[in-house]
Amino acid sequence: MSGEPGEPSLTAAQLELIYRHARAEHPRECCGFVLGRGEAAEVVACRNEQDRYHALDPDTYPRTSANAYMFGPKDVLRLDRSLGSERAATIIYHSHPRVGAYFSDEDARAALSAGWPVDYLVVDCQDDEVREAKLFRREGERFVEVERFAGLRV
Repeated sequence: MSGEPGEPSLTAAQLELIYRHARAEHPRECCGFVLGRGEAAEVVACRNEQDRYHALDPDTYPRTSANAYMFGPKDVLRLDRSLGSERAATIIYHSHPRVGAYFSDEDARAALSAGWPVDYLVVDCQDDEVREAKLFRREGERFVEVERFAGLRV
């Protein structure tokens, strides 16, 4: 998981990197993850492969990058290999273009299926700004908001 109680899980600089990634990909969802904790944590911006999978098999992958994300195999491998290391993935992030920062039913299904011991950051990316981001943590079979971050005009 990300930070200890009372300790911010991301620095302002790390949040800005994530927000810039969300704005660069808008109106598509961006996705990535954070390796490690604190000032030394690394933000890993990934390519959203959802459109590629949708084009290959729209029946299995009916959603596009406008409302879904999917890591590519190399990113999944890097994230998975980090777990159990000194710089384990602590947060997976993605943006919600134009619809707000909430943990959707689809987000919950995917997170439960993956089973990674990480928190999930959802970024509210609008046409002209990032309004906010919310961090969610698994509690049993549901995800609860544990931290909220102010947005930024980037």
